[in-house]
Amino acid sequence: MDGRFNKLALNADSNDIVRRIKMHTPARLLAGRAGAAYRTETQLQLREDHAKARDAVRAELDLKTDFDSEFIEEWKLFEVSTRASNKLEYLARPALGREFSEESRAEILKRCLPDNDIQIAIGDGLSVLAVQRQVPQLLPLLVEGARKSRWSIGQTFVIRHCRVGILNEIGELLKPQVAILLIGERPGLASAESMSAYMAYQPGRSHSDANRNLVSNIHDRGLRAPIAAARILNLCAQMMRLRISGCTLKEQQAMLPSDADRIT
Repeated sequence: MDGRFNKLALNADSNDIVRRIKMHTPARLLAGRAGAAYRTETQLQLREDHAKARDAVRAELDLKTDFDSEFIEEWKLFEVSTRASNKLEYLARPALGREFSEESRAEILKRCLPDNDIQIAIGDGLSVLAVQRQVPQLLPLLVEGARKSRWSIGQTFVIRHCRVGILNEIGELLKPQVAILLIGERPGLASAESMSAYMAYQPGRSHSDANRNLVSNIHDRGLRAPIAAARILNLCAQMMRLRISGCTLKEQQAMLPSDADRIT
């Protein structure tokens, strides 16, 4: 290793350039070492973050405990599930997470009106923690922005053991112009609280990842809720105007609010 790099690593805490870089990323830059190993503090932090990531993946979604009762009542949230009967089966057999159970299909058709401009669903994905932390911030902004655009909005619901491909079933059942799935991302060692928004124009049985658009890294240290909402709503407008989604749709730059702003 270059001697100059070692010198920089040893003085990382006092180096202004490194300090400013660290302010903009949770990555462990120039953490230093003790001999050939990590320092004890770094090693313990890695083990803690790894444990959080494992817990986030294996946690089971429970609507009544993961969301405040007032939030559930305000948005009239209800819970359905895919064909995966538990989290272990969901992790071992991904295809089961792309289809609703028969009971869930009936429940959705009973509670949700079809043919809306926007249909939002919330899926646990690979991090219940991410959904729990980000959805209460993001959902009101999305609905507020959609109403200001005079779009009709379907009844939002929550999906247990959910994979991204469930968008196709949502499209088949409810026939929205645009379906939006807010879903927990696979946790990393930097954050177990990151959520994504997958979107598709008139999704159907034949759709694949190539037909979907994505706004990812939604969390307080990544893409904050007001900016994420603005980007999602901007994509919705593009999809409905051009009648396409996926790799053929190039996201146009929207007027984004600052971190402290809400959509007005």
